[in-house]
Amino acid sequence: MPQRAPNPVRGFTTAEQPAHAATTANGATRSGAEPAAGTTAPLSKKLSAEGLLAAFSAFVIWGAFPLYLKPLLGVPSLQIICHRIVWACVVVFGWLLVRGELGELRKPLTSPAILWRLAASALLITINWLGFVWGVGHGHVLEASLGYFINPLVNVLLGVVILRERLNTAQWTAVGIAAAAVVYLTVATGSVPWIALTLAASFSTYGFIRKVVHVEALQGLAVETLALLPLAAGYLIWCEMMGTGALGHSSVLVNALLLGCGPMTAVPLFLFAFGARLIPYSTVGLLLYVAPSLQLLVGIFLYHEPFFGPRALGFVLIWAALLIYVGDGVWRARKA
Repeated sequence: MPQRAPNPVRGFTTAEQPAHAATTANGATRSGAEPAAGTTAPLSKKLSAEGLLAAFSAFVIWGAFPLYLKPLLGVPSLQIICHRIVWACVVVFGWLLVRGELGELRKPLTSPAILWRLAASALLITINWLGFVWGVGHGHVLEASLGYFINPLVNVLLGVVILRERLNTAQWTAVGIAAAAVVYLTVATGSVPWIALTLAASFSTYGFIRKVVHVEALQGLAVETLALLPLAAGYLIWCEMMGTGALGHSSVLVNALLLGCGPMTAVPLFLFAFGARLIPYSTVGLLLYVAPSLQLLVGIFLYHEPFFGPRALGFVLIWAALLIYVGDGVWRARKA
């Protein structure tokens, strides 16, 4: 995370939206990051059509991910996550091999400090992925999208609590409105929106760790998936032995989607990393809201989740908070 409160017109702090991504949706780095994303992209002052298309495509993929998961509703969430880890590891290492960059893994793999931090970030992104997949599979797409809407404001709180940063009046107002919205939703619906809070907290903390670890996004993702590979592969083997494994025992579509979890994790990361280097930070920050907005629309119109009364009002409060936050950032950027 940058050494000041994340601001949508200065920087971008996500791993996957949702899934996706490492910091800055896994960081805007040379090689290419869960809801999502460890170095920061250089500031670009001109709007590149090619960069805009690449970054926008990454957010569209992350936003449409609930559609990808819909045919997998019969597969246990943990199996989906394990397939995602295994096949993402294969894709990332294959990509590094093609690019001749496997040697760049020597530093993170031989540094205990980096390894421990990437192990922690691997755990956090797993929690984020699992929370998102479980939420989608159990009819909580809207709540999952809420988690990524409030994620930037949770980033601000992390800056205050951990980095002892100071917020201006507009930023405190935005955070206060968001907190009031969460309290309102809890009281009005009779339950804590724990999926949204889990996604926001895990993704923000993941982004913070990836920001302070000086490892490029793709190399970081390679180490994270490698660290998780024994557990993920072991669990899938155990499921196969118990006769509960889905891969190879389902329809052709389900099998293909499980194998495709790897590219679905890596490709948006590559697109974002490429695009974020070519467009201004202000544009990147605003594109942040494409993914949860699409998730919201998917939840309403394709998953037919109810969106009225207290839930709709809660979202309106969150959007008001984000409007204040983004507006303040834009105003200060122009003033500077």
